[in-house]
Amino acid sequence: MGEERVNVPTTDSRSAFTHHLLQDVQALEYMLKHDWFETDTIRIGAEQELCLVDKKTLKPTPKNMAVLKRLKEYPWVTTEIARFNLECNFTPQVFTGDALRKMEQENMYQLGIVKEAAKASNAQIVLTGILPTLRKFDLSLENLTPKPRYLALIEAIKAQQKNERGFELNLHGIDELHIHHDSPLLEACNTSYQVHLQVTPKTFVPMYNIAQAVAAPILAMAANSPLVFGKRLWHESRIALFQQSLDVRTSKEHMRTSEPRVSFGTQWLDKSIMEIYKEDIARFRVLLGSEIDEDSLEMIGQRKVPKLRALQVHNGTVYRWNRPCYGISDNGMPHLRIENRVLPSGPTVLDQMANAAFWLGLMIGMAHEFKDIREHLSFADVKDNFSKAAKFGIDSQFTWFGNRKVTCRELVLQELIPLAYNGLVLQGIDKPDIERYLSVIQGRAEVHQNGARWLLKSFTQLTERVNRDEAVTILTSEMVKCQMEQDPVHKWSIPSEEDLKQYRPVGLRVEEFMETDLFTVRESDLLELVGDLMDWRKLRYLPVEDENGHLCGLITTRKLLRYYIKRGRINNEMNDYKTVGDLMISAPTTVSPQTTIKEAMHTMRGCKLGCLPVVKDNELVGIITEMDFLRVAGRLIERLK
Repeated sequence: MGEERVNVPTTDSRSAFTHHLLQDVQALEYMLKHDWFETDTIRIGAEQELCLVDKKTLKPTPKNMAVLKRLKEYPWVTTEIARFNLECNFTPQVFTGDALRKMEQENMYQLGIVKEAAKASNAQIVLTGILPTLRKFDLSLENLTPKPRYLALIEAIKAQQKNERGFELNLHGIDELHIHHDSPLLEACNTSYQVHLQVTPKTFVPMYNIAQAVAAPILAMAANSPLVFGKRLWHESRIALFQQSLDVRTSKEHMRTSEPRVSFGTQWLDKSIMEIYKEDIARFRVLLGSEIDEDSLEMIGQRKVPKLRALQVHNGTVYRWNRPCYGISDNGMPHLRIENRVLPSGPTVLDQMANAAFWLGLMIGMAHEFKDIREHLSFADVKDNFSKAAKFGIDSQFTWFGNRKVTCRELVLQELIPLAYNGLVLQGIDKPDIERYLSVIQGRAEVHQNGARWLLKSFTQLTERVNRDEAVTILTSEMVKCQMEQDPVHKWSIPSEEDLKQYRPVGLRVEEFMETDLFTVRESDLLELVGDLMDWRKLRYLPVEDENGHLCGLITTRKLLRYYIKRGRINNEMNDYKTVGDLMISAPTTVSPQTTIKEAMHTMRGCKLGCLPVVKDNELVGIITEMDFLRVAGRLIERLK
């Protein structure tokens, strides 16, 4: 998109860009009205986003520019917003015959080349919706890919953010995550596999509505992103995370309706693709500008096909899960596409291709079977289904035709796979390929395991035996091992700690290691309560905090024991009701979340401490104890056997 020319617009440049944007709308309307668009060929394509991790630690590694230098002869690989991501673009294929197999083969070929280039930088590639080993501090602006477009996008979004606390991420699943971040780079958590289907102007509306209708079951079956920063959240946490990471809306006392820039949409399409473009221009302020060197209306007058650069720049800053796309084919004719953005990356190439085949087949199969999907489903139910799919994945229950309640697995096995099969047959896709890909979807439904369920089950079992960091490292290691093999995720077994040959907690920070489920007391609490709490919960240390969560002190069992010995609690000599404030260590040694565990161990050993409260901006956020280090040391010793 000529990213070096994209910028945060000034008042004057915003006006100029908006002028070009409105001209592009008129030009597109003219081309649609006068049948300029390609209609005799249907093509498919895809974009593969991937993560780069350190070869030894399996943590994100910011080396995309170094890897790209080794890939400069391959135009199909490019950057993504974070320095630990890359994107590969597939060659468009005519949607018939062996098109799906060609996409899979090209995917394997490209990943093989990127894998070798990454290896030269001591990195590995990972296909996953959200990288399990990703940490909040990996999303600092120092990991923003150094290209003008990304910096302009971040600056433009931050300029619109009115919340003093910055960007918020609030998700509830098995666990709970509520954090604040100072930049919208939280978006970089998401890694997708985006599939494109070319359509005609006449079929765009019914096909787009079908894409909306099937988004929920497609997402539910493909879900692969339940872990964020070591927390078990939605089965496809990408959906909420992407919306919240770019959400600049502010809360109001009145009930004004306001759509986020990341959206499923507000209603069915009725007559034309123009409804989407016009709504997005009306709802969302121009975020990025660009120097436009073409006059689209003038080009229309010369019978030339314009690039509609301003419209494409604006469309690139409004993130619909089913996005309309305008392009120009190699033959010089304009074309329209629907881009499916709901699919996560991974966990294997075969799984990704199965997801694509399922969606593409459903699109064609449902269009052939149902003239107007709006006659069978309400938009409210479709949007609600999508939300359920993101939260519960393959465990979802949907509202389907005739207001019928049906489980995801039942719907897929009994209705959607046959529709997808018929759709692929109608397109002339080779039958062995149809069976190869749809059998993966069938297998997931039958054994009740997709990527999300495998990750959730595996993580839960692993954390019963190892610490959280080692668990996510084991999971990432398994994905690296299996991602380009022929066994799809529904055949994967639950990994054990022995499956990771070498665990390297080198450079591990306190925030990756600390205990965050804290029991605390206040200065005014009775020491008698403290003693019982420590006995009940088998605690050796209790942080003392005020009503704002600020650390005030620390109570230790040693302090408490000395007090009881001196006062003789058994002989009822505690008539003065001593409180925590009378006994606590008022200025305990602390560390920050960014401290490495090596530095923390040195502090504890040097000061002869049994624990360290973890504090950020005077707020208590966690605690580490000598037992935490003993557990890690014990696991490392076990690995030496």
